[in-house]
Amino acid sequence: MSRFPPLIALSYFEVAARTRSFAAAAKELNVTPAAISHQVKALEAYLGVDLFVRHHRRVSLTPAARGALPELHEGFQTLGRAVEKIRSYGEERLVVTVCAEPLFATKWIVPRLHRFYARCPDAEVRLQASLHTVDRDRASVLGVADLKRAGIDVSVRLGYGNYPDLAPRRLLSLDLVPLCAPELASTRAGIEALKGLPLLCDSTLTRLNEPYGWKEWFQQQGFDTGALRELRFGNGLLALEAAIAGQGALLGSRDLHQAELSAGKLVVLADRPLNTDQAYYVVSTGESLERPIAGQFREWLLEEAGMLDEESR
Repeated sequence: MSRFPPLIALSYFEVAARTRSFAAAAKELNVTPAAISHQVKALEAYLGVDLFVRHHRRVSLTPAARGALPELHEGFQTLGRAVEKIRSYGEERLVVTVCAEPLFATKWIVPRLHRFYARCPDAEVRLQASLHTVDRDRASVLGVADLKRAGIDVSVRLGYGNYPDLAPRRLLSLDLVPLCAPELASTRAGIEALKGLPLLCDSTLTRLNEPYGWKEWFQQQGFDTGALRELRFGNGLLALEAAIAGQGALLGSRDLHQAELSAGKLVVLADRPLNTDQAYYVVSTGESLERPIAGQFREWLLEEAGMLDEESR
């Protein structure tokens, strides 16, 4: 490095050589043509070789300059990307990008976010909701490249936990019970109360190769399903709104619908949960967790789920 020429002289030369003009280089760098000429001459003196042939009102490159320009240009581009990466760590050190299934993002993460902001008041959580966070089957594999390509620091995945490179931790089990609006609940509790009610269906779960829905719930209770009248909705949020509006009974999670249950907007018709093999997992890349804010958000999720110290207990 002791024989490395001044960086400013190299940068002025690179622009002048690329544009083939001291005037154009001066405009790009917002300096005077005389400043470009001065730095180029200093670089030529430092290296002991001519870089430009001066003509009347124009310049041309010497063989030495032509040979060095491609690698020098590439080097400055690489240097620029490195500087931007360093800058991004400073500018976005408190930004964490999070992605989860729409129902989980809306009904579990959002109502609790104020507690994370109380812990990290300068943080900025960029929360995304996507059905792509739901596994199709047991063979579904999520890798580091998937999260990096989507720009996700922390993801909550509804699936089977097959994420070996993403340090998966189980957040919540997916246990489903029949729910409905209070006005639909008859004086008869349990399965009898479901007779005659439209059955609302969250298609997020029926898209799976191992579906979890009303057919599976009735079979688990030992009842012949026969023909089911199901009203299907594209995601859990739509199905939830239909249930609150009194349009039928919904298989839902107590954990995700706690606010509606506490407010009396929904009631449990039959306390017989359908236990599924799927669960909500928090996953992250090792690179993301090198950023403290991503690690803090992941830790907070686990604490909220009451599972942070489970492995050590």
